[in-house]
Amino acid sequence: MCGFAGYFKGINYGDELLHKMGNALLHRGPDDSGVWFDKSEQIGFAHQRLAVIDSSPAGKQPMVSSSERYVLVFNGEIYNHLKLRLKLKSKNFKGHSDTETLLALIEEFGLEKSLKSTEGMFALALWDKRKKELYLARDRIGEKPLYYGWQGEGSGASFLFGSELKSIKQHPSFVPEINRDAIALLLRHNYIPAPYSIYQGVSKLEPGCMLKISHEIPKPKIHAYWSAIFEINSGVAHPFTGSANDAINKLEELSMEAVGQQMVSDVPLGAFLSGGVDSSLVVALMQAQSEKPIKSFSIGFNEKAYNEAGYAKKVANHLGTDHTELYVSSESAMNVIPKLPELYCEPFSDSSQIPTFLVSQLAKEHVTVSLSGDGGDELFCGYNRYHLANNLWSKISILPIPIRVSIANAITSFSPESWNKLSKFIPTSGRFNHIGDKLHKGADALNSKTIDELYLNLVSHFDKPESIVIGGCEPLTHLTSNAHDFSELSDIQRMMALDLITYLPDDILVKVDRAAMAVSLETRVPFLSHKIVEFAWTLPQSYKLRDGKTKWPLRQILYRHVPQKLIERPKMGFGIPIDSWLRGPLRVWAEGLLDESRLQREGFFHVEPIRRKWEEHLSGKRNWQYHIWTILMFQSWLEANHG
Repeated sequence: MCGFAGYFKGINYGDELLHKMGNALLHRGPDDSGVWFDKSEQIGFAHQRLAVIDSSPAGKQPMVSSSERYVLVFNGEIYNHLKLRLKLKSKNFKGHSDTETLLALIEEFGLEKSLKSTEGMFALALWDKRKKELYLARDRIGEKPLYYGWQGEGSGASFLFGSELKSIKQHPSFVPEINRDAIALLLRHNYIPAPYSIYQGVSKLEPGCMLKISHEIPKPKIHAYWSAIFEINSGVAHPFTGSANDAINKLEELSMEAVGQQMVSDVPLGAFLSGGVDSSLVVALMQAQSEKPIKSFSIGFNEKAYNEAGYAKKVANHLGTDHTELYVSSESAMNVIPKLPELYCEPFSDSSQIPTFLVSQLAKEHVTVSLSGDGGDELFCGYNRYHLANNLWSKISILPIPIRVSIANAITSFSPESWNKLSKFIPTSGRFNHIGDKLHKGADALNSKTIDELYLNLVSHFDKPESIVIGGCEPLTHLTSNAHDFSELSDIQRMMALDLITYLPDDILVKVDRAAMAVSLETRVPFLSHKIVEFAWTLPQSYKLRDGKTKWPLRQILYRHVPQKLIERPKMGFGIPIDSWLRGPLRVWAEGLLDESRLQREGFFHVEPIRRKWEEHLSGKRNWQYHIWTILMFQSWLEANHG
């Protein structure tokens, strides 16, 4: 796990600027650094290394191929690189790093064929000295980040690229013009989806894509070497024909292989453990392949509604892991908030970023690599919103719009807090946490014309962000356009597919990458092995949601290792009580950022709707925590970066 940056064309600033760009990524790679610069071709790379595989000088980057044709900077891990070495004609390796393997593959087979043969997570930049072409590439699902774009004008224009915006901003050609359209996207999603970024002229390379640029063709040419959309449709069109038990056995085999590959490390390794299905299964499969107790980590909160540490401890005790837990006070959690604009180089407002940072910080005290269970929900129908939307639509679609509006008005006549109190009378098996907020969200969705509209409403924060952002026009995305063709998928499958290509890479994986890299911790995600992703989409939906149980095949594998009673409980998520904090200890901080005169002076938002939501939240009339938190995260980012 590392970080890299570079620039192509423009003024030759040489090694000094490259070192500066690399130093901005020191947190991503504190173990070593290096630069490479070709003055004649106006191309340079900077690299910061977190040494996980082959910490010797043989793994140092930027790395030049044995023929000296290619120069590579690489961030990530190729888990099957030792197997790939066996396919190579050349055996003249100086070390055992996956970077060296990848370079040898590229020399023999070319970049695209090499990428298709890999199993891993990565972002990379490659210079071909012979063809004088620069390539950028990103892993299939988007575990590792990569920003790029032309900045500056005329002969001084440079093509900049890097793992984070922090490095790109060091270049003199960078122009910090905020993209108001991206703010509109932030308000809808609580993240800025690829290919957009917070700055004009800077984009994110989308997952599974590679980019090419040269002196002769300066416009980036992008194409996909792997497509989640294609694999989703292909899987559904060619379903798995075995029995449910066959599916479980095959999935366990693939999961065991993925976990085993990702346990290879020259430095201490462990895993996050929440006590839920996904993380428990990853830890169980790790422990099944280890002679020593696996190191597992969880954090707890004194607020009962947000605390899963007790469940995690029971799973750890059963599996016999070397478990570490830390109970975090509200004060400790809130102390993370001032760090967020630095941790996330563009505005990002998934509030579980706070506990994610805290558990990463805890793990880093003991290990350098940690596995996580992310991806299970998107692949195996784990989110409550899938069946919530499906069930809600089956009931409301038969009702005329006026009746739906009346129902919505009836729901919102009670505050979320009142609904939460009433929820104690609902049987445990049908109970959701924070049911009041979900009912209010559902009430907002009652006027949807299709289930796709309903789902967009459920996953949106501000449903009309253009009415909030001054001068902002929300661009079309996978969620708001029909650029993809999921017509052959069921309603729930479409929701899962959209989450796989939007929410997972742009929210979940961004959250984990930035939080973990802030403390120089490498994270690995076994369920995002492309073999598991592709297999999961061949499984009939009835294998994923079965007898009312989500993630049914994962549960069946887990129950081979952990008693069912330790796992079965309502889904909690990884949250914190932002709603009450905003009314209490965070109120003064929030009020300063939401001050009416300040908002008017900065000129990014229409003031009245924001102030109205803030006042309604403070009064308890509505819980606008997600909307307010998004505005606050932009405001705090703006203050830290442009104050």
